[in-house]
Amino acid sequence: MDSLTQITLGACVAAACVPPGQRRKAALLGAALGTLPDLDVFLDYGGPVANFTLHRGFSHSLLVLAPIGALLWLALRSLWPPVREAPQRWFTAIFLALLTHPLLDAHTAYGTQLFWPSGSTPVSWATIFIIDPLYTLPLLAGMIAVLIRPVSQVSGRWLMVGLVWSMLYLGWSWFAQTLVAANARQSLHAQGVAEARLFVSPAPLTTLLWRVVARTQQGYYEGLDSVVANDGLIEFTFYPSEDRILAAALLHVPAAQRLQWFAGGFVGASVEDDTLILSDLRMGHHPDYVFRHAVARRGNPHWDAIEPERLPSTIPTRQLKWIWQRIWNESSVR
Repeated sequence: MDSLTQITLGACVAAACVPPGQRRKAALLGAALGTLPDLDVFLDYGGPVANFTLHRGFSHSLLVLAPIGALLWLALRSLWPPVREAPQRWFTAIFLALLTHPLLDAHTAYGTQLFWPSGSTPVSWATIFIIDPLYTLPLLAGMIAVLIRPVSQVSGRWLMVGLVWSMLYLGWSWFAQTLVAANARQSLHAQGVAEARLFVSPAPLTTLLWRVVARTQQGYYEGLDSVVANDGLIEFTFYPSEDRILAAALLHVPAAQRLQWFAGGFVGASVEDDTLILSDLRMGHHPDYVFRHAVARRGNPHWDAIEPERLPSTIPTRQLKWIWQRIWNESSVR
C-alpha cells in the first residue's frame, strides 16, 4: 500500500493497544514502524529486475520483522518509561505496527515475500488496490483525532471506527473478489475456455470494478467485471503471448526466470525489434502495463541475456475517468 496508508494503519493499531494516556506516543511510534519496511525502496539491488523483484523482500518478511519487534520491545522496556508502565500492551502495539504492514501489502497485486528467505512465490491476494481512499481516510481521521486529543473518549471512538472500518473493508474486498472469480469461471466456460489460471484484482482506487486475467498455454484472456452494474457474464478478450519464446528464454535468461517467479507465471511475452519484452500481467491493462522489462535479444540458436531494462509505463491519464464510468455502465468504451 502507499506510505500514507501504512503510516495511518501503524499509528492506529499501536494507539489502540496502549492506555489512553499513552496513545499519542504510541501513534507516533506506530507511524514510524508502519513505514519502516518500505525504506528498502532506497536500496539499489543492482538493476531494474532486481530492484523490482527484491522490493518487499527481507524488509517485509514476517520471519525478520518478528524478531526485530521483540528486540525493539526489549530495548524500549529498559530505556523508555511508557513501555515499562504497560509492557504487555506495548509489546502488542509494536508487533501489530510492524506486522500489519506486510500483511496489508500482501492484499495488493504487487506481491509480498512474507516468508523470505524461503524462496516461496510472493504472496499476492490482490483484493485491494495500492491506493484506496475508502480504506485510508477513516484510519487517517482516527490518527489525527488521537494526535490532537489522545485521552478524549471521542478520539477513542474515531480510532476504533477507523480500525473496524478498515477490517470490514478488507473483508468486503475478499467477498467481492470471490463473486468476480466465480463469474469469471462461468464466463470462461461459456466461451469454451476449459482450463485457465485466474488472477483477479481491483481496478485503481476502488473495489467496485475488477480486472480478471485468465492465463492459458496459448496466451491470456482479459476482462472486467463490475459488482454494481448488471453486466452479466464477463466479456473476455484474448491476447496471444510468445510463450514458446518465453519458455526458451527461461532456460538461459536469469532475468526472465526471476520475473516469471515473481509474477507467479502471470507474465506476457512479446518480441519488438528482436528484443524479448516481458510484461507483468497483474498490474495494468492491455497493452498498458506498469512493469515491462526488456530481458533478451534474439541469438543463434538461443535467446541471449542482455542487461535488463525497465521500459516506460504507458498507462493513459484518462484511465481513471473511464474506470469511474465503467463501474456504473457496462457499455462504457475505454
